[in-house]
Amino acid sequence: MIGSFDFILPTKIRYGVGMLKVLGEELKLLKANKIMVITDKGLVNAGMVEKVTKILEAENMDFIIYDGIGPNPKDYNVEACAEVARKEFIDTIVAFGGGSPIDAAKAVTVLAKQGGKARDYQGKGKIKDDCLPLLTIPTTSGTGSEVTFSSVITDTKEKFKFTIKSTAIAAKTAIIDPELTLTVPPLVTAATGIDALTHAIEGYTANCTEPIAEALGLFAVEYISKNIVEAVKNGNNLEARDNMMMGSLMAGLSFSHADVASVHCMAEALGSLYDAPHGLCNAILLPYVMEYNLPAIEYKYARIARAMGIEEMDDCKAAMKGIEYIKELSKEIGLPGIKALNVNPNDFELLAEMSVKNGSNDSNPRKISKDEYVLLFKKAYYDNN
Repeated sequence: MIGSFDFILPTKIRYGVGMLKVLGEELKLLKANKIMVITDKGLVNAGMVEKVTKILEAENMDFIIYDGIGPNPKDYNVEACAEVARKEFIDTIVAFGGGSPIDAAKAVTVLAKQGGKARDYQGKGKIKDDCLPLLTIPTTSGTGSEVTFSSVITDTKEKFKFTIKSTAIAAKTAIIDPELTLTVPPLVTAATGIDALTHAIEGYTANCTEPIAEALGLFAVEYISKNIVEAVKNGNNLEARDNMMMGSLMAGLSFSHADVASVHCMAEALGSLYDAPHGLCNAILLPYVMEYNLPAIEYKYARIARAMGIEEMDDCKAAMKGIEYIKELSKEIGLPGIKALNVNPNDFELLAEMSVKNGSNDSNPRKISKDEYVLLFKKAYYDNN
């Protein structure tokens, strides 16, 4: 019997090459009067934000740019941004960028209307429906944040990542245009791509998943694994970029309607303590967590391996080959190991403690303790393969 579940998708998705052109149309449907574009300085300096501002100017729309969002968005980032939104009487938010600007924008939609500190809204059930309307435009094929209704923010005092989650902070519209990813550098393409693969795998295998999330996650694995090498090595290949963007989108839909699991628990601990890039952390840790989970979830890992193109009838052998394939894939696209993050082995106990406290720990398909997290960090650190 299939268990009962809800599948809520509050975001209208507008997908396709050149789809950015509908931005003005969608903002008019939202009755936008004064818009804040939330992005980061890198995209401003690269001239990418001009693609948005030219459309807004052509539509004679009133807007401001806020580019004070850094990687792993911090509590003070979103609180400062929300204060500007209040002072400027912003009524609509456009998030333009990767996961950091989009996650930050979701938090701003709450704080700008409901006040308080970001940490006040940790968990579920803390947010009223009265949030600023949000439109999201992703520029990487990685987080899927454009269609999820959660926001991960770093508490800078406790050095801990927490999640704000509510359908009220979901984007009203997501404009997903693969052309915006053509200039993403190879290393960022690689890290965000394996980040999306992690979302797909964890969305498919989390012990709270359901059939729709499973289907999206498994199909996302196929899109990503078959296109990531080409997207990294030939970034101008629009077909590969298109397929990666679709894989990222489907992976986002998968995990947002299931959950992530221990890969994210460990990656968020690293990101909290070292401010390390989230996608890279996921990429580094994914195969080691899969090795740990294998005894509990062999059949699903075998299906993942086959979705990646591995032809093996025996489930156990297929699953193991799939894990090795992911390790080799990360090397082929140039991703480093955990030592590149300058991780101190003396922090493994603390990192493990942070991992086990993560809200997604219970979603891992195999029960995992602090001691087992320590062993996984050690394995990732000392593995010379």
